Amino acid sequence: MVTIYVYILDTLADWELGYVISELNSGRFFKKGEQRVSLKTVSYAKEPIKTMGGMTIVPDCLIDDIVVSETSTLLLPGADTWNDPKHGAIIEKASEFLSLGAMVGAICGATVALANFGILNNRPHTSNGPGFLEMFSPGYKGQSFYIDKPSVADNNLFTASSTGALLWAKQIIEHLGVFQSNTLESWYAYFSTGKPEHFFALMQTLPSSNAN
Repeated sequence: MVTIYVYILDTLADWELGYVISELNSGRFFKKGEQRVSLKTVSYAKEPIKTMGGMTIVPDCLIDDIVVSETSTLLLPGADTWNDPKHGAIIEKASEFLSLGAMVGAICGATVALANFGILNNRPHTSNGPGFLEMFSPGYKGQSFYIDKPSVADNNLFTASSTGALLWAKQIIEHLGVFQSNTLESWYAYFSTGKPEHFFALMQTLPSSNAN
C-alpha cells in the first residue's frame, strides 16, 4: 500500500494540493487493478489548522507517526507560515524520505523550507521564479541547479511554483505509476486546455468500472 502523507500547516495554499490529492485519494482514473493509496494529513501538533481559503483541517497523524519507506510519499504545500521553526521537523523528515529514495513533492513556499535546509543546493529544482529563493533563503546555494519552469522532477524530488500545481500533479502521478500513460496525457490535456475532445479521450482510456 502506497501511503501519501500531506503536511498541513496554517495558511496552507488550498489550490496547490487540489489536483494531486483529489486524484490520488479518489482513484477515479487509476488503471485497472491498481491498488488505492492511503492518504493521511500530518502536522506538528494535533490541533486543527486553518487554510488560506478558510477551511479547517484536523491532522490524521503527527510527524512521529510517519513511516518512512520507499512506498511512502510526502507532499509539502505552500503556506505563509513556513518560516516558523516548528516546521523544521517535517523538513528533516523530507530529507529522510529523499535519502531512502521515497518521493517528496514541495510547492511554492515549501521550496523555501527545503532551500533553508540545503536540500536544493545540489539537485535540479524550481520555485516561484529566479531570485525568489535568494530573497527568502539567505543560505541558498543552488542557483546553478535552478530551472525556470512551473514544475521540475528530479528522480524522487518534485518541486513547483505556485502556478505549477497541475504539472506538479501530473509528474507525481506519473512517478507513482497509478494511471495508464494515455489516461494521464488525456487528463493533463483536458485540465490544461479545457477542450472537450480531451475529456472524451480521457473517458475512452478508462476501464468501464471507472467511467460510470
